[in-house]
Amino acid sequence: MDYEFRRNTLDDSFHAELPMGHEALGRWLIDELGTDHAEIDNVLNHLQAVMAQGGEWNRAGKVFHLQLTQEEALVQANVLIEGYDEEMPENDLHTYEEESMSLCGPEDLAVLLEAWQDFIRRYGR
Repeated sequence: MDYEFRRNTLDDSFHAELPMGHEALGRWLIDELGTDHAEIDNVLNHLQAVMAQGGEWNRAGKVFHLQLTQEEALVQANVLIEGYDEEMPENDLHTYEEESMSLCGPEDLAVLLEAWQDFIRRYGR
């Protein structure tokens, strides 16, 4: 999985750009984990446990929900779990879902999280 991390030196904000189909994963990094090293370590520890022992682990966030299994890591907007406005046209809904849900392998997520943590350590707080 390709990704690009950037830091805005004007406002000291961080950004994670991921390819189409993984946009939600980039937003999850920023909105849910940000620069919280302890929380990144927490997710990595649970991820490693699930990969080694199986089972499932869920992390509900303010905007996104993470679901981990041995086979996949799913990030999706809470609104997709809770439901959405019935009046949204179906073609708009499809686009919204694509931007609000990302699926990848647990190994890919581990690599991404470790790279993110390294980046924010090197260039941030």
